[in-house]
Parts: sequence; structure tokens; C-alpha cells
Amino acid sequence: MKINFTRRRFIQSSALAASGITLLSSASTLSKMHIDDSPFEGYNPFTEEKTDLRISKFIGNHITVEGSIYDAKGELPIPNAKVEVWHLSPNSGKFRHRANFKTNSKGKYKFITDYPNKEKGKSARIYFKVSKGSTSYFTDLSLNIQGANISGKHWEENNQLGKNLFPKKETILGQTVITFNISI
Repeated sequence: MKINFTRRRFIQSSALAASGITLLSSASTLSKMHIDDSPFEGYNPFTEEKTDLRISKFIGNHITVEGSIYDAKGELPIPNAKVEVWHLSPNSGKFRHRANFKTNSKGKYKFITDYPNKEKGKSARIYFKVSKGSTSYFTDLSLNIQGANISGKHWEENNQLGKNLFPKKETILGQTVITFNISI
């Protein structure tokens, strides 16, 4: 069966128009996802699921960050919570170090990354977004030679963690491990 040239052009044009409508509706859906909802620069909801953010496993200054995600009362660990992290890449002004992962059955998380670059006028920071169900929470962890620190906002919103509130930094055999707990 032969289709004449005009009819074939019509079918092709219709298919392209339908594809365009699909693309437009996808673009409008994407525009509804507000990256600007983050209080911190560099957030991107489209990150790869991984726990190793290092550029090289052999070269660089690496840190491991681990901790637990707790409920709003700071008592019960939350299993399967989504944790998103990002920070400035070493020697760069770009946020190329990003990842997301889930807490384990005991509400614990762990990732390894390169030591972050500093934003002008600030200490090096790792940013966090933690989500479970419809609840999400943004916070940050600042790093310096002395250790790891929390912001006043983090202290106010997480002081129910008590002895688990302040981050702990340990360096053993050249490997730095920071324990950082969050309540949502």
C-alpha cells in the first residue's frame, strides 16, 4: 500500500506536533520542581544515588561523614530516609560533588567525599537535605582545621538530640571521620 507524499508529510507533522506537546508538558512539569526551594546554593534534586563522591580513590584529601537520622523528638532512628548531600568541589567554585542515598534499617547513613572547597568568606561546608514522606529538612555542616561545626539554626532545630547533637571529628591513620546526626 502506497501513501502519497502529502499524506506522509501530514502523518510526520502530526507525530512531531504530538512529540512537541509531550516535551512541552514535561518541561512545564520540570519547571514546577523548584530548585530555588533550597536555602543553600548548589542544590539539585536530580543527583545520582551513590555513597562515594570522591574524584579519585587514591589522590586527594578525603573525609567520611556518617551519622543517624532521628525523628522530630530525637529519640527514634528513621530507616529508609532519603539523604541528599552536595558541596563545592575541591579547587573549584562549582557544586559537582552531589549524591543521594537512603539510611539503613537502623537510620544510619555513611558516605565518603573529597574535602570541600570554601565559599568566599565561609568555612568549607557540606549541605544536606533529609526527607521522609512529606517531611524534608535542609541543614549544613561546616568544616575547619579544628573540627566540624553546626549552625545556630541547626542547634535550635535539633537540640532534642542532646548528647548526639554536636558533630564529632576523629582522624585515625590519616583518615578523617565525622559523625553528624540530624532530626526531622
